[in-house]
Amino acid sequence: MAEEEQEERVLNVPLRAARNAPRTKRGPRAIEAIRDYVVQHMKAKREDVWIDPEVNRVLWARGIEKPPARLQLKTIKFEDGRVEVSLPEE
Repeated sequence: MAEEEQEERVLNVPLRAARNAPRTKRGPRAIEAIRDYVVQHMKAKREDVWIDPEVNRVLWARGIEKPPARLQLKTIKFEDGRVEVSLPEE
C-alpha cells in the first residue's frame, strides 16, 4: 500500500472573534473561529474539517464565557481534502 499524501502544519489560531460574541456564546463561537481559520489557511471545505475532542476540552476548560485568547494547533491535510485539527505533541 502506498502512503497517503498529507500536508502538516502547526498554526497559531487567534480566537479574537470569540471575544466579540455575547458572554454565553463565546465557547461555540471559538469553535467556529477555529474552523474558519483552518478553512482559510489549509484551503479546505468547511465540512471536511475535523476537530479533535481534546481541542474541545482545552477550549471549554474555563467554561463558556472564557475561552483562551489563542491556541496552537496541528493541522494535517490529507490527499482527499480532509483536514484533521489536533493539539501538537510536545
